[in-house]
Amino acid sequence: MLKAIIIDDELNGRIALRQKIKAFCPDVELAGEAAGGEEGLALISQTEPDIVFLDIEMPRMNGFDMLQHLVQQPFHLVFTTAFDQYAIRAIKHAAFDYLLKPVNIEELQQCIAKIKQQPASGKTAGQAAALSQQLHLRDTIGKITISTLEGHLFFDLADILYLEAQRNYTVLHFVNRPRLTASKTLKELEELLPDNLFFRIHHAHIINLKYIRKYIKGDGGQVEMQNGDLLDVARRRKDAFLQLIGK
Repeated sequence: MLKAIIIDDELNGRIALRQKIKAFCPDVELAGEAAGGEEGLALISQTEPDIVFLDIEMPRMNGFDMLQHLVQQPFHLVFTTAFDQYAIRAIKHAAFDYLLKPVNIEELQQCIAKIKQQPASGKTAGQAAALSQQLHLRDTIGKITISTLEGHLFFDLADILYLEAQRNYTVLHFVNRPRLTASKTLKELEELLPDNLFFRIHHAHIINLKYIRKYIKGDGGQVEMQNGDLLDVARRRKDAFLQLIGK
C-alpha cells in the first residue's frame, strides 16, 4: 500500500483528487491533505509519504517556492497543475511526474502504476531545487541549467552558439567558452529553449538565430555560424527556416 498526501490550496481540487484516488486507486492510502506550502512541508515531515501530489499555483508559498524547503526524504513527487507549457516541459526535463487538471482517471492510474515500479529516490529535494532554479533563472534572467557529474551549471542562453546531437548526449557550442557535453538528448534540451531565439535546422543541430552569419542556398542549404562552422539545413526544415529569417 502506498501512502499519499495532497497539497493544494483549492478545496475543490483536493476533493476531486481525493475522490478519484479512493475510487480508482485501491493501492493508495491518503494520509492527509494540506492547503498551502508551509502546511504541506509540516505534513510531509509528519506522515513520511510515498507520494506527494503537489499543486504549483498556491498563494504565499507556491509549489516551486516550497520545493526549495524540502528535506531529503524518499518520496515520489507528482505535480498537479494547469500551469503554462514551459513549466510542464521543465517538469518533464527534471524527471518528475505530473497530472494536468482536471485530473484524468486513466492518467492517474498510469501514474500510480509507474510509481509502483520505481523505488522512491532520496534525491527528490535536489531535483526539485534544480527545477525551481531552472524556472526562476529562465524566466528572470535568461539562463539554462545543465546537469553534469560535478553538479548543476548555469549558462546564459545568449552565450550558446548552437547545440549538436551526439547519440544520447548533446554538445553545447558557446560563443566565448569551451564546448560542453550534457547528458541530455537534443530533444530534451530543445524543450527548454525559447522559440524566439533558437531553431532546430536539422535532427542534429539547434542554432541560436542571433549568431547566423550567412545562409548558403542548396537542396536544404547550409548556415554559416559566427564562428565559421557550416551546418546543414534539413530539406523539411528549409521553408520554415527561410520564413523565420525573412527570406
